[in-house]
Amino acid sequence: MRKPTPAAEEPRSRDADRSQQAILLAARDEFAQHGLAGARVDRIAERAGLNKRLIYYYFSSKDELFLAVLESAYADIRAAEQQLHLTDMPPAQAIRRLTEFTWNYYLEHPEFLTLLNSENLEHGRHLAQSQRARKTNLPLIETLADILERGRRDGVFRGGIDAVQLYVSIAGMAYFYLNNQHTLSAIFGRDLMTPKALHERLSHMSDVILGYVLRN
Repeated sequence: MRKPTPAAEEPRSRDADRSQQAILLAARDEFAQHGLAGARVDRIAERAGLNKRLIYYYFSSKDELFLAVLESAYADIRAAEQQLHLTDMPPAQAIRRLTEFTWNYYLEHPEFLTLLNSENLEHGRHLAQSQRARKTNLPLIETLADILERGRRDGVFRGGIDAVQLYVSIAGMAYFYLNNQHTLSAIFGRDLMTPKALHERLSHMSDVILGYVLRN
């Protein structure tokens, strides 16, 4: 029996890539809507327009598929951050731009937040076994550390700022507000998702973060 030629293998490879991408997109929506526990592979297959057996061919279990979705979600946000070219900006501008980007990305991609919620309910057990996730996220911290060091050398930033802690603060201020928008709006008696409120929140976040890093 003759082996398939490279020309014949290429369409198969493209078909496989398309199938896996369709599965990941369908799974992302299913996990974001129902969480890991409530997600159903049957519905993912229906969303993707593919046979359920094909899902198990590429991803051996629902947990493996969930991890692949998480890894893809992190890859997407990190790729978008790289397009900012933060290292080409003055340090203070770079920090403000990262803060603005994080806020807007969370607003535009609420599924990212719900996926993180699901993984936190699982105590991070999927990401804990993912070398890919760590490699994907490391460049951001390295870039942020470089920005902080440039700012310190230029006399603009104070020293001793931990890049991980700073990013957790940037992400956390956006994440908590958006993730708890309904309860916060209810207990404070104001709609925190109006355009005015969202603008005020971003302005507040930027002022807090820059107020922390800038030298007095």
